[in-house]
Amino acid sequence: MYSQKVMEHFANPRNTGEITQADGVGEVGNPACGDMMTFYIKVKDGKIEDVKYKTFGCVAAIAVSSMVSEMVKGKTIEEAKAITNKAVAEALDGLPKQKMHCSNLGAKALNEAIKDYEAKVLGKKVEETGAKRRVKRQVECTHCGVPNPITAKFCMNCGEKMDS
Repeated sequence: MYSQKVMEHFANPRNTGEITQADGVGEVGNPACGDMMTFYIKVKDGKIEDVKYKTFGCVAAIAVSSMVSEMVKGKTIEEAKAITNKAVAEALDGLPKQKMHCSNLGAKALNEAIKDYEAKVLGKKVEETGAKRRVKRQVECTHCGVPNPITAKFCMNCGEKMDS
């Protein structure tokens, strides 16, 4: 069902974690399948110097996050913006048809982090970046105390079901 490359990135995900003073943060989720991704980027001289992510989801979601993080390190902002869900799926030697939405989430989370960077660090207006600015409301997990997006169904740290 999954390629060897998908299983390798799932079993040994690269660049996991959080950048505490990230230049850009992008968060996406798919309520239908429960996948949540948050990407953090650090930019220096117009290039993505570091990238980390936190993903709560299936095998494909974790592998996609890992692959996207590998694909963007050292890329310029413009090169990173050009990474598509198709390119991510190809880099993983394909994904099952029913899991292609995961590659969309990875590319979208990265692009949201770039939009956040452009809005915050470069001083571009939100309208110029096309980013939809929203208040990042969070709620703490009652099990481990880690803040999660208010829309999260499961804790991104411990996986426990979030109280609504």
